Amino acid sequence: MRFDAIRDAIGHTPLVRLRMPDTPAVEVYAKLELQNLYGMKDRVARAMIIEARRLGVLADGDPVVESSSGTMALGVALVGRSLGHPVHIVTDPRIDRVTLAKLRALGCEVHVVSAMTSHGWQSARIERLQELLAGLPGAFWPQQYTNPDNPGAYRWLADEVLADLGPFDVLVGSVGSGGSLCGSSRALRRRLPELWVVGVDCVGSMLFGQPDQPGRLQSGLGNSLLPANLDRRLIDEVHWLNDHEAFVATRELAREQQIFAGNTSGSVYRVLCDVARRTPPGGRVVGIFPDRGDRYADTVYDDDYWAATGLTALPLAAEPAVVEPDTVVTSWSRAALAPPADRRHLLFVESNTTGTGMLALRRAADLGFRPVLLTADPTRYAGLAQTGAEVLVCDTASVPALRAFVHARYRREELAGVTSTSDFFVPAVAELTGWLGLPGNPVDAVLTCRDKGRLRVALDAAGVRQPRYAIIEEGPAATLAARVAAAVEQAGLPCVVKPVDDSGSNGVRLCATVAEALAQAERVLAVRHNVRGLPTARRVLVEAYLDGPEVSVELFGTGETQHCLGITDKRVDPPPYFVERQHVFPAGLPPEAAAEVTDLVRRALTAVGMSVGATHTEVRLTPAGPALVEINPRPAGGMIPELIRAATGVELLDAQLRAATGLPVTLTPTSKGYAGIRFLTADRAGTLAGVDGVEEASRCAGVRGVTVTAGPGTPVRPPENAYDRVGHLIAVGDDAAQVLAVLAEAGDLLTVRVDVS
Repeated sequence: MRFDAIRDAIGHTPLVRLRMPDTPAVEVYAKLELQNLYGMKDRVARAMIIEARRLGVLADGDPVVESSSGTMALGVALVGRSLGHPVHIVTDPRIDRVTLAKLRALGCEVHVVSAMTSHGWQSARIERLQELLAGLPGAFWPQQYTNPDNPGAYRWLADEVLADLGPFDVLVGSVGSGGSLCGSSRALRRRLPELWVVGVDCVGSMLFGQPDQPGRLQSGLGNSLLPANLDRRLIDEVHWLNDHEAFVATRELAREQQIFAGNTSGSVYRVLCDVARRTPPGGRVVGIFPDRGDRYADTVYDDDYWAATGLTALPLAAEPAVVEPDTVVTSWSRAALAPPADRRHLLFVESNTTGTGMLALRRAADLGFRPVLLTADPTRYAGLAQTGAEVLVCDTASVPALRAFVHARYRREELAGVTSTSDFFVPAVAELTGWLGLPGNPVDAVLTCRDKGRLRVALDAAGVRQPRYAIIEEGPAATLAARVAAAVEQAGLPCVVKPVDDSGSNGVRLCATVAEALAQAERVLAVRHNVRGLPTARRVLVEAYLDGPEVSVELFGTGETQHCLGITDKRVDPPPYFVERQHVFPAGLPPEAAAEVTDLVRRALTAVGMSVGATHTEVRLTPAGPALVEINPRPAGGMIPELIRAATGVELLDAQLRAATGLPVTLTPTSKGYAGIRFLTADRAGTLAGVDGVEEASRCAGVRGVTVTAGPGTPVRPPENAYDRVGHLIAVGDDAAQVLAVLAEAGDLLTVRVDVS
């Protein structure tokens, strides 16, 4: 294998089977993370520093500063120095001379604090680190204890174990920052949901309810502070070992298995032996061994050190005492853990401004979560105060800013999920869920759906039927006419001209001539920020006009399958605009046609990589067969979730929130009917004076409700996009014809009054 850089050698560590004569029927394996160049934290340093560079948080040549007395310091030195960054390490007198020599040899500046402060050595180091940050402009602090890129780095470790071994039953790992065990188990449980996770801590660490003893001798595990990356919901059982027990176990690991390791690996080995004895025959147990022994030559492996510290005066248990979680322990003990009872937060990165957006916030609370709306502008949301959601103002237009906000405010175990009902913020959600290890779709899949030009390319490669198209990139104004003419020639006339990244039919227009196409392209390219203030892609999609009825396919991905909730029949205003005027669910397609449409959409979702949660895909039924128009990587808007609920009893918003939080999803219909919606719009430009006939229309048999979403004085016009709607009415019935009749009857009673003076 050829490596392009020294950091490419990180990972790919051996998985070896240990000799366990007392439990021959149980397979016990050690993942030798100590075989990384400097240790397990090489993975973490690589993930954190490269991600900071990707996001622009760390610029070329800027310093990297970290607090560590062991392998994290070496990992930061390895990756930071290989990328040309000055590296400052803050440590304490416990650092061993080998690590200190390595850091200085790698070109790091090492700062050793001289005395403990309020929370021992760790708080002293953090205080010194803050002083350094203040004096080093542009410095990046990886923050291994709080940065979710720490546990995120271990998804690759999980992949390696599964590739080498396949399914197994128990994972054992040490707990310090919370990164390795939580990150590995979180990734593994997606494929091994019954995996039993055992954490290894030390006596005197406060991670699992024990009193803090800052003078403990073990390093590499335990903590005097509660790290934000620790997610105790992932850990089923915890063991505590005192310094004597850990050091003895480490020496026994070398003697019995010929693995010269540090005290963290020794502690894991001791617990592996106990777990193996309790595992049924045929079981498989894996332990993560993070540290090699060279750093511990003067401590763990030095008899004089044992004598000087009085180590042997501590108890030495042959097996763990079984205790309740809050019992104070002084020697090897274990306890089963129960997940914390606190309600977790479900974060919404913006949402639809009305309709399903506000419904989703209310439903989150009904499901037992604490809904939190992260928004740049709460005034956008009508009815927000009635949702019961906590509202936090932050910069939602920037992924780094969002990450920094969430990082500063929440511990990982406090978060249940991240979601949004808004097209514009689904990519930011994918960034956050990937970063936090929460359920969600890959960023690349979401970005492909959001960029209609990129989607066209992906569907072409997969052979999915779609319109002929051409993409116009931003370029010199002088050549735009020629580029538009070439695009129109490729797509044909009439053609649809639209931005690649807008929503709600905004900026979409049917053009009959090249001149019309040029004028629309100019309008699209002139828009630098969309309705939510986000920068636009400033790229234009020109595609052939597809003649035929429009439907949308409502699928729900469970990670394994794409479940079809139904197909929606859509009535769209006549060109040149494509504003949806009316929906009926389900559409009355013949079974063969419905199956063909659904298969088309499933193949498209596979092509782009969408697998979790609701998607809303628009399809035109052309004489040549169904052709895909666009994929929306989120639940349908236009109140379609309410139509699905009214017609089938399936709570689509509930299902979406459950998928976003890893809860089981129920998609089985409990009723069989039809539902429809008609949107209210103005027939002339002016200001809205009011909507008459609401009470009369509401009394019509079959009407579920009439809602006016715009107040008097709102500027209105004949609809050019979905934002021009002023309200809607919803009806139900036993069949589509009955629903259409109710919509017509009630719709005739409603008048949108416009003041044109």
